Amino acid sequence: MTTSIYQHIIQAKIEGQKLLAVLIDPDKIDISYIPQFLQKVHTSIITHIFVGGSTDAEKKMEIVVKTIKQHTTLPILIFPGSHEQITEAADGILFLSLLSGRNPKYLIEQQVQSVEKLIGTNLEIIPTGYILIDGGVETAVQRVSETKPISQNNKETILHTALAGQFSGKQLIYLEAGSGATKMVHEKIVQEVARNLKIPLIVGGGIRSKTQLETAFNAGADLVVIGTAFEENEDFFFELRSFK
Repeated sequence: MTTSIYQHIIQAKIEGQKLLAVLIDPDKIDISYIPQFLQKVHTSIITHIFVGGSTDAEKKMEIVVKTIKQHTTLPILIFPGSHEQITEAADGILFLSLLSGRNPKYLIEQQVQSVEKLIGTNLEIIPTGYILIDGGVETAVQRVSETKPISQNNKETILHTALAGQFSGKQLIYLEAGSGATKMVHEKIVQEVARNLKIPLIVGGGIRSKTQLETAFNAGADLVVIGTAFEENEDFFFELRSFK
């Protein structure tokens, strides 16, 4: 029996194995460059590939995922900005609910609109509580969702939001400082949430160095997501050939 993506994440959490995902934004990558990009991915400790963005202006999602699929055996998860980004070419989807905001469009409406595409699909659907944390800049997620991130000073609110997600049946909690964030989610916040959660914790946004990655892992993140850092400096892949 094949182990599901989620079962693998759970097993990694139990064993203390740290997971790392690269986030590929279809709007920002040249399709012809994907094979070369993935060669660099494969030299690193990256374990998962997330594909998605706040928008998909050029409608490249499906062709990008299909091209990635041709050049890797790593699990590919859709990180959707909307129901329009769903493609069966991937292996799974983070079924996101934006718990930090109060815009019903991203709490339930996008999810309802996605059902027709997901019924009967082979995609592994992983319910995920998505919590936007202030990363020092206005992010695309903030603009598109028309919601405000939670201040990093409101540690209790962040924790309670994460636990509300767990109590409502989410299988993952994702603390996100946002694409292009100038500061990552503070380690004390990650520690507090990780200590209280019983489900895996994903952390992303603002991580641009191996030291910051180690900080997130040591604070309790089970899976870290990096996107902008690889877009700006692909040598970062070579720095991540190992993790102590």
